[in-house]
Amino acid sequence: MANGRFKSTSDLIWRSGKKLRQAIDHIQPPDSLTMVTVALVVGVGTGFGAVVFIWLLGQIEQLTAQVILWTGSNIVGLALVMGGAGIVVGFMVDHWAKEAKGHGVPEVMESLALHGARIRPRVAAIKVLASSLTIGTGGSAGREGPIVQVGSALGSTLGQLLHFSVERIRILVACGAAAGISATFNAPI
Repeated sequence: MANGRFKSTSDLIWRSGKKLRQAIDHIQPPDSLTMVTVALVVGVGTGFGAVVFIWLLGQIEQLTAQVILWTGSNIVGLALVMGGAGIVVGFMVDHWAKEAKGHGVPEVMESLALHGARIRPRVAAIKVLASSLTIGTGGSAGREGPIVQVGSALGSTLGQLLHFSVERIRILVACGAAAGISATFNAPI
């Protein structure tokens, strides 16, 4: 109690800690730092999503090959696998995420133009499963659209969770799309 204001050392520490907590509570990171951080999370998350998609695609391709060998006929086995996959994909998309229908990139553009960049999180999961089944069983589709849609859905979802403005969500959707294109072609951003 050198100056008479503090009763003890613990009182000094407690008051200093309280003032430090109050100062920290008032510190807000700059908006640009927040956007860069969230964009980084979107990019890394999209990369992981691309890895999962490509892994799942490989697993389905192996399963398709095993079914074809099991049937003993390339034509019969392929028809069974493709027909079964088509039924499953049609059901999933029709019942759980109609936005997962199509190539992927036009749906993202529609979301940006007409829906305030809002993409439901389930669209990414359904798109990965449906595209993996389609491509893995011999269907004609590409890897680019699904990965772009996954990245865009991740950007939209994070923006919505963080209560960002529509403009900021659009930026995150674009970040996800760019990360998806980059991941598809194994190109660094």
